[in-house]
Amino acid sequence: MLVTEKRGELLLLTTEGKATGISGVPEVAYGGQGGLGDVALHPDFEANSLVYLSYAEAGSAGYGAVVARAALQLHDSGGTLGGLEVIWRQEPKVSGRGHYGHRIVFGPAGFLWISSGDRQKFSPAQDMQGNLGKILRLEDDGRVPEDNPFAGEGGVSGQIWSLGHRNPLGMAFDPEGRLWVTEMGPSGGDELNLITRGANYGYPIVSEGNHYGGREIPDHSTRPEFQAPALAWTPVISPGNLIFYAGDMFPQWRGMALIAGLSAKAVVRVAVDGERAVEAGRLPMGSRIRDVAQGPNGALWLLEDGAKGSQGRLLRLTP
Repeated sequence: MLVTEKRGELLLLTTEGKATGISGVPEVAYGGQGGLGDVALHPDFEANSLVYLSYAEAGSAGYGAVVARAALQLHDSGGTLGGLEVIWRQEPKVSGRGHYGHRIVFGPAGFLWISSGDRQKFSPAQDMQGNLGKILRLEDDGRVPEDNPFAGEGGVSGQIWSLGHRNPLGMAFDPEGRLWVTEMGPSGGDELNLITRGANYGYPIVSEGNHYGGREIPDHSTRPEFQAPALAWTPVISPGNLIFYAGDMFPQWRGMALIAGLSAKAVVRVAVDGERAVEAGRLPMGSRIRDVAQGPNGALWLLEDGAKGSQGRLLRLTP
């Protein structure tokens, strides 16, 4: 397993729990919600050894997320990243260290999908001249696909697949090839969204929650031109990442969405039927769960959040 730690460590772990470090990780801007983020393997990893990392970097105008790729060479004492190449950056860089998003996933057709948070700046989620508050679709080397919905507009706009997002921290494709995204709401209104081409999900104009401090945000029902979430939570679950379970170890959960819940301190199970979604139950864990993954044999692997009283453990769940 490859596990990222926010301070900038990339670990190689065996299923027995032995951890070794990977060298060659780029310098990250650690602080607030920023640091080393997601890790993903290229679909042809066995042939090209390419690993993709997201992380926060500093610049003259502030901070922003980037996605880079490098070749991973494994050896007895761990591994090394070589030929690191940045293929995407959040634009523009801004002050503050929150709402980077920067989840990365490869889709069934081989495209690279990136979630980009609004960086706690609200209005950039509706600004087509930047890529903050957006879901992005790229070729595996960072180029813009010609059939992206806004490719004809050029520049950063060409990267955009959907807009109006706040803090999207989970992305996964369901068994039918549809992309779903979990998104942290403001005060209330965490969301599970079915992502459709060129759609606007409304933030910060509409939300199922309100601003911190109590100032109201109109609900999606007041503005039907914006895409409403398939499912929303108030009280919040503080969703981390998202997978669709496809293993045999928990056959009753096959095809369900499993969401890492931070404030929920649980794995939240969601049944998806076409474009509809309904919560099906929770697996209480007693600690803040930041990440959930499915192992090769169908076991579930969970990462605890290392803050606010959690121990930062890696957990393996079997029946």
